[in-house]
Formats: sequence, structure tokens, C-alpha cells
Amino acid sequence: MMYKSNLKGTLLLVVAALIWGLAFSAQSTASSFAPPFFINCCRSLISTIFICLVILIKNKGKNIMPRNTQDKKFAMKGGIICGILLAISVNLQQFGFLFYDKGVSVEARAGFLTALYVILVPIIATFFKKKTFLTVWIAAVVALCGVYMLCLTNGITGIYIGDLFLFGCAIAFSFHIIFIDKYVNAIGGLRLSMLQFFVCGIVSGILSLIFEFSGILWVKMVYTDILSVFPQILYLGIMSSGVAYTLQIIGQKYAEPAIASVAMSLESVFAALGGWIIVGNDLSKREIIGCSLVFIAIIIVQLPDFSKKRKT
Repeated sequence: MMYKSNLKGTLLLVVAALIWGLAFSAQSTASSFAPPFFINCCRSLISTIFICLVILIKNKGKNIMPRNTQDKKFAMKGGIICGILLAISVNLQQFGFLFYDKGVSVEARAGFLTALYVILVPIIATFFKKKTFLTVWIAAVVALCGVYMLCLTNGITGIYIGDLFLFGCAIAFSFHIIFIDKYVNAIGGLRLSMLQFFVCGIVSGILSLIFEFSGILWVKMVYTDILSVFPQILYLGIMSSGVAYTLQIIGQKYAEPAIASVAMSLESVFAALGGWIIVGNDLSKREIIGCSLVFIAIIIVQLPDFSKKRKT
């Protein structure tokens, strides 16, 4: 039974990773036309509306929030914490796209650097008294080797400023995964997803107003840039945020945070493949090896449950 639960959770997380991986191309394109906070404000609010509609349809127009006052307060607390962590991670990630030289395979690099959470989550989880199997640590190390093969093709000297932003994103997203696991069962996947995106959208919107726009210029730039990147923002809002992050939350109901982090590291593989197929970036032999190592890590992390199934 546990094997089926973990497998179900893993499959949901792999689908989420596919959507996120393809989103790197949309993020890279959007960053050429609109500033980071503005992009994340739009995508988060679009996803909030999308998930709210899903909840209304699912509940036949009732119970968007819990009825009990105490449950409502707990839901708001979880939404605020997860939303702030999400706002930090997605904005650091979006800023990272701005600090790379021309000719750098940005989608692949960003995907694998973000996937550093695969090794950070098991480390952080130990401080939250979460048990982690040896195979998860092995899988995390294998996935980390994949990150090295792709990102540091020229050794440690090949680091860009954008890499630092994306590493910060990986740290923030690691905590996001941990806190999703803490709140998801009590709040519910769809509600938690809706609340976190509402908070993320508000935080990003406030930061956008403070740092990116002012007065009439703000109105003009919003009108111009929203038309330029509308397809990308729509994909990011509905698919990458609304669908994929909801799949992450639901998937984590069945899979432990450490296992979830390894499954979601496939995002980086799909990012590299998306950059190759959609944008036309060539993959080197090292990058192909890096992608293969992450696939191997996904298999390794499933071994304990597969072994239990064989014994039962």
C-alpha cells in the first residue's frame, strides 16, 4: 500500500516537473520583455483565479475556505508561510535569467541549479525530524553530480551572477517543500495552492510597484509588456503555477519531502530538453550525461518501496 502511495505521489510530481521544465523556456522569453516581479505577480494572480474556479466547480460553488474559525486561521497561516517562501523562490529564479551572457544554455543551467534542492531537502528535513533512507541520500548525490555535469562545464570558474540567484532559489524552494508537507494534509491541496499563490501574487505585486514601476510609466509598461508576453504568462499562470504546483502539493500527500525533491529534480532534465527542442540550444555530451544521472537518481529513490513490495 505504501509502495502504491509513494508511486502515485512520484508520478504526480514527475508530471509537475515536466510542466515546470518546459516553463523555463517561457520564463526565459518573458524576462526579455517584462521585469521579474511583474511577471510573477501576473502568473500568481492568474493561477489564484484558476484554482479558485477549480475549487468552486469541485465543491459546487461552496466552501472555498474551511468553515471552522480555527481551521480557517490555520489555513491562512499555512498559505502565508508557503506563499512567502514561494515568492522568494520564484522571484530569485526569475531574476537569475537576467544575469547570463549570450550563448549560455540558460534553460538547462537554470533548471539544474534550481534542482539543487534535491540535496538540500534531505539535509533540512533532518532538522524537522524527518527520517531519510540511505537510498534517498545516494539518489541526492547522484542528482547533484548531474547538476555539476551540466552547470559547471568549465569548472568552478564558470559561475555567473545568475547562478547565485538560482542557488538562493533552491534554498527557498527547499523550505517551501518542507512546509508544504507540514500543512497540506490539514488544509487540502487545492486550498493551500490557492492561498499560497494569492500571497505570492500580492507580495510580487507590491515589490513590482516599489522597484519596477511608477505612475503613468507603470500603466504604459504594463499594457505594452502584457501583450508581448501574454502567451508565456498565461502558460506560467495556468500550467506552471496553477496545475504544476497543485500537483506538487497533492503529490506530497503521498510522498515524503526527500523523495518528492528527487522526483521533482526531473524538472531540470525537462528544462534542458525544452531548451533543446523549443529554443534550439544544443546539448553537449556532459549535459546529456547530467540528464541521465538525474533519471538514475529517480530510479534509486524508489528502490526501498519497490523492495518492500517484493517482500509482501
